[in-house]
Amino acid sequence: MKRVLPFLFIGFFFAGYAQKKLPKTDLKVGLVLSGGGAKGFAHIGAIKVLEEAGVRIDYIGGTSMGAIVGALYAAGYNANQLDSIITHTDFTNILQDKLPRSSKSFYQKENDEKYVITLPIKGKSIGLPSAISKGQNVFNLFSRLTEHVHDIQDFNNLPIPFLCIATDLETGKPVVLNHGFLPEVIRASGSFPTLLEPVEIDGKLLADGGIANNFPVQEVINMGADVIIGIDVQNKLKTKEQLNSAPKIVMQIINFNMYSENESKKKLVDVYIHPKMKGFNVVSFDKAAEIIKAGEVEALKELPYLKSIAKQQSNKLKLIRGVTIYPKKRKIRIKEIEVEGLKEYSKEYLIRNLDIKVGDSITFNSFKKGVERLSATDNFKTINYKFIPEEGGNKIIIEVEESLLNSTFSIGGHYDNLFKTGVILNYKTKGLFLKNDVLSTDFVLGDNVRYLINYYVDNGFYWNFGFRTRYVNIKDNITILGGSFQNDNIVSESEKIPLNYNDFTTQFYAQTTFGQKFITGLGLEHKYLRAFNEPTINGETRKIFYENEGYFNAYFYLKLDTYDAKYYPKKGVGLSATYRAYLTSSVNPFSSFTQLDGTLGFAKTFKKYTFQFITEAGATIGNNKNPVLDYHLGGVAQNLINTFRPFYGYDIADLNENGFLKSTFILRKEIFKENYLSFIANYARIDNDLFNRGNLFQNTKSGYAISYGINSFLGPIELVYAWSPDTSANYWYLNFGFWF
Repeated sequence: MKRVLPFLFIGFFFAGYAQKKLPKTDLKVGLVLSGGGAKGFAHIGAIKVLEEAGVRIDYIGGTSMGAIVGALYAAGYNANQLDSIITHTDFTNILQDKLPRSSKSFYQKENDEKYVITLPIKGKSIGLPSAISKGQNVFNLFSRLTEHVHDIQDFNNLPIPFLCIATDLETGKPVVLNHGFLPEVIRASGSFPTLLEPVEIDGKLLADGGIANNFPVQEVINMGADVIIGIDVQNKLKTKEQLNSAPKIVMQIINFNMYSENESKKKLVDVYIHPKMKGFNVVSFDKAAEIIKAGEVEALKELPYLKSIAKQQSNKLKLIRGVTIYPKKRKIRIKEIEVEGLKEYSKEYLIRNLDIKVGDSITFNSFKKGVERLSATDNFKTINYKFIPEEGGNKIIIEVEESLLNSTFSIGGHYDNLFKTGVILNYKTKGLFLKNDVLSTDFVLGDNVRYLINYYVDNGFYWNFGFRTRYVNIKDNITILGGSFQNDNIVSESEKIPLNYNDFTTQFYAQTTFGQKFITGLGLEHKYLRAFNEPTINGETRKIFYENEGYFNAYFYLKLDTYDAKYYPKKGVGLSATYRAYLTSSVNPFSSFTQLDGTLGFAKTFKKYTFQFITEAGATIGNNKNPVLDYHLGGVAQNLINTFRPFYGYDIADLNENGFLKSTFILRKEIFKENYLSFIANYARIDNDLFNRGNLFQNTKSGYAISYGINSFLGPIELVYAWSPDTSANYWYLNFGFWF
């Protein structure tokens, strides 16, 4: 490494110095930032020292994370602002392309939150995704941070001239990117293989620049730099003892070319800063503050040389105040909307999902929420946009690439005390008969075989139509009140029997949604219920039916869901109400009756404590002579059907009657990330006369529970201990995986 120490002898050709002649007046300084994933946060610490030394940066070149940090610095952010941005950004969620639940449709909230892995179906075979993330959240972040330079296409016109490197996946050669749309360009430079999907720019499919050129020194020299300051966060190649996993071996192969060229590039650098990265890797995003500090510590060792460089710059560094970060509530007036790339979908469909129109004044965050809704449809592979300031407002240019993926295969797993072990297999396809239809088929294999087939025509916020059919099987010791309707087999009150409960339901429905939060609909259904046990009497096994009947019903429902998460919500409101009329039956005589039931709840978080309240009620109107259609309370299962409801402190269907009132109080603490300790109390009245002439608390049943849960990528893992002072009974429950 050659350091800049002959500045006192400018004009004299120092023998061992660079082959270029230093100017007598103003040194042009180029900054080169290597790639390295999260290790690239060290660049920010080093830049803090450059600012402290008074060095004026005239050119910047970077690769991958070096390109991201370099682009933001070139766009006008100072080191302290970069520090704040990095340390306040959840890169894990961004890189996983997680969308807020509010962006998902009601269909997705009800049907898609139960799978662990989703794979594309390409042709007639199941494939693998090209990367973990499409990179839409990454683009959204970069677009927000560079909004003030959206109108700059030539990066030489940025506050600091800038370039970055990407790799052409067809040729393996480096591509210099010094023009275009800045968020898209740095997104391409940082598209680490398998983590982020590659980006197509000017007909080239581009991926992480570190594959081809991780330290673009010569490119910055070519920009006109006299002095090069290089910040390199690359580690050394691993030893054979360290190569003990497939990912490490793959990374070693990728790094061969990178490290072999590094030594020759270091000879072109005047000030070489190599922060100590031991203990950090490319995904150490949770250690951002430590990594930034490591860059600062190493750069301080070069402080005398950096100050000597600053002295040779005639135009002294102005105090770097950074760009003015737009306030979150700043309004952007839409003057014009231009859309490019649409083929199958209309401009009206796109704008309706974005919820914008010409003349609106919107915030960037409200626009981003529209992009998230559009992304959640899975109809678009990429959604790029830019805000171009014009007189009287902003022109929004939206460029999309429609998704060619129509079919997926998903899988998930679950265990609980009621349904036991189950594996869910899902096949979903779009555009089977209509451009906007969805066919989803769930099959559950395990101790209780089940299926759900749903065909749905999505017309957005207009009326939507659908058809679904399901089969659910429950086998457990269940209390049945009353007697059978065949064979005159009477079961005494509160007697538990091993019951096989089967539900075959087919529905035709129409529904409409409002703002992804509220849905209302109506439909017709046929419900065939069978409930029987198979005792052995005098050596003979008999099938005794307590229900074997088909019902033709009409129903109406409405739902509101603003919860931020399906499991362990921290905020939001939930409301559901169903009115079902049992019109006729396959068994006569039959008296029609109706049932009205609903749930209302909310969650609110104070620091790490969440309070959740849920109240439920169900009432039978008319003469229901079938005890199987009573409301059955007990257990902790969350995917119960028909008139079954969970109730802590009692086992499944221990409480049975024509009506019920129930309230549940949950106090939950996140003891550390995604680990929750919950205290639960629930109270209920189970009676045909719900209001009991105003004595609502008379004969109230109570139950309590303590649970420890982990919100894992496999779904919630929860251990529950429940008890009731009414009976002195206690139960242990284990739930593993998404409920389905």
